Amino acid sequence: MAGNNAIIEDCGIHHVAIRAYDFEASVKFYTEALGFTEKIAWGDGDGKAVMLDTGDGNYLEIFARGQDGPKSEGSILHFALRTDDCDGALERAKSAGAEVTMEPKYIDIPSRPTSTPVRIAFCKGPDGETIEFLQNEIT
Repeated sequence: MAGNNAIIEDCGIHHVAIRAYDFEASVKFYTEALGFTEKIAWGDGDGKAVMLDTGDGNYLEIFARGQDGPKSEGSILHFALRTDDCDGALERAKSAGAEVTMEPKYIDIPSRPTSTPVRIAFCKGPDGETIEFLQNEIT
């Protein structure tokens, strides 16, 4: 997918992550009411999560273990930017003053139907928002 970002090649929103108090109700809402489809899922109990395709190759990631009741800032945990160079994207953010909260590393998400290898890094944006850089997007 070719983009037009001159600084971070092939950059775009990969996913937005939320933490759901009622995991099953949230998954049901996004799949049945909005037509999202499950791409991968992992974990059990309070550690379960799912990545739902919104229909255009962008994703909504839902984590269990959310808090009951209203949330002053909502339920968004972070947003992820796809990139072909996780390390380079984090360096650019760091040089612009971002606080690095996780250095780049490879992880293998033990997901269903098959494991998903990715390289990720996290930083804080200017207003404290959590930004993930994700390389090797889920296809």
